[in-house]
Amino acid sequence: MKLPFSKKEKQVKPKKEKKVKVRTVGKRKKSVLFLWILLISSLAFGIYKNFTAIDQHTVHEREVVENHIVDTAAIESFARNFVKDYYTWENEAEALEERIEKLTDYLTEELQTLNTDMVRDDIPTSSTVQNINIWSIAEETENTFLVVYSVQQKITEEKDSTLTSATYRIVLHQDEQGNVVIIQNPTLWDKPKKSHFTPDQVESDGTVESDTAEEITLFLETFFASYPTATEQELAYYVKNNALPPIEKDYTFSELVNPVFQEQDNQIKVWVTVKYLDEETKAIQLSQYELTLEKDINWIIVE
Repeated sequence: MKLPFSKKEKQVKPKKEKKVKVRTVGKRKKSVLFLWILLISSLAFGIYKNFTAIDQHTVHEREVVENHIVDTAAIESFARNFVKDYYTWENEAEALEERIEKLTDYLTEELQTLNTDMVRDDIPTSSTVQNINIWSIAEETENTFLVVYSVQQKITEEKDSTLTSATYRIVLHQDEQGNVVIIQNPTLWDKPKKSHFTPDQVESDGTVESDTAEEITLFLETFFASYPTATEQELAYYVKNNALPPIEKDYTFSELVNPVFQEQDNQIKVWVTVKYLDEETKAIQLSQYELTLEKDINWIIVE
């Protein structure tokens, strides 16, 4: 049985739960907007740089060296003429005067004065130039050239004659018009000597079988027997791409000397000395060849 509530009694109501305030970070927040702007700007700048920047890995600087070609034909001719006149004299007053006059065409005035006493009036010898060798012509500075040469003289004194030779260097100047003058007197120098260089000796490396080597040897003997007198049309049967020119000489084939064979890239390399008798001079002619052969219908020289 339920008892009625009295009016004075207050009815207890349940407590309401307090709502938790949640901060929402949205697009409209200034800090977030700034970050979005920064991100988009960075992305756009990166794309721009990707299309406009120079790819440094593909840029290669190349130094172009231009060859400075100098025509030394005039220098050589001038030097040869000078050497001939400078080292030629006779022990006669008139001839000596003519020599001095000729040298004015080659030497500066200072050098003309310097060479006045080279050949004295009472010199007992006469000289004629037998041979001139120009060993080198080098450009020291612009328009200045160094010429090294050797001269062989026949020196005659009374009834006796001897041969003498020496090497000298002179310095020449060539102006813009191509005119040349000697600016330094002949000075004793040294001529080139024999080099001690020895090339590597080629040897057969076993890549060519003996049957093939014999076949090629027979081909080469047949070819070189007819080669000296063969016409261009006849050579076409043995030679491709004008690998060997017609020589049209009266040579008689003797033998192949020490042929060496190597197979390289489906071709046969041959190093061989060919021995001929020169019918005109009666001397032995030894010609050395480095050939490349290919097998078609028959063997043919391609290089």
